[in-house]
Amino acid sequence: MKVLVVDDDVVSRMMLMHLVDSCGRYEILEAEDGADAWRQLEGGLRPAIVFCDLRMPHLSGTELLARVRAHPALAQLPFVLVSAANDAATMGEAEALGATGYVVKPFRVEGLRPHLMALESDEAPAASAQRLGIDAARLALYLGGLERQLLEAAGAIDAALAAGDTAAVSERLRRLREGCATLGLRSAATALARAEAAPQASIISRALDAAREAVAAQAALLGPRPA
Repeated sequence: MKVLVVDDDVVSRMMLMHLVDSCGRYEILEAEDGADAWRQLEGGLRPAIVFCDLRMPHLSGTELLARVRAHPALAQLPFVLVSAANDAATMGEAEALGATGYVVKPFRVEGLRPHLMALESDEAPAASAQRLGIDAARLALYLGGLERQLLEAAGAIDAALAAGDTAAVSERLRRLREGCATLGLRSAATALARAEAAPQASIISRALDAAREAVAAQAALLGPRPA
């Protein structure tokens, strides 16, 4: 699976490539700036995902994203912007342009892994149970607990946003993301990671909805819960 890393800062680029490598077995490709990345993409490169710095000379991350979304063969390419900027205006611009996600520097493997996990489908319940060393009944119990936490989270997060307590919002989203990842709900973990990186009400609401749907789908595959 090919992963393209785009950053004009060679140290940041190497760090990001190292973190991607630590998440699994990927063919990691690099571009020294947006213009270099566009030349490679126009030349036929088709990575599974792009991690791209926001601010670069020649062609910025947002300019590259706009070109990608306008290109018929690239329009659906997962494209994650990375930046030290975490203000609402910048994140809103990234969302409006169609960024798949937004990762805030300094990089952490926890922020990258969900985007890579999203390239795979959600783990089958039997595989999750085997990986965790539990039976189906215990997995159903865990899914039920996560479902309750997701339902409770909406009100708590709304209150924290209203109070401007971004730390509480990030912590709540982080715990939910880790819970989803632990139970093999890769799509939900990715959605929550996006919300964690760009903690805006609309993004968070969609992420919580996606996570609840993923939990429900996984529980349905397990069959009826015991009375």
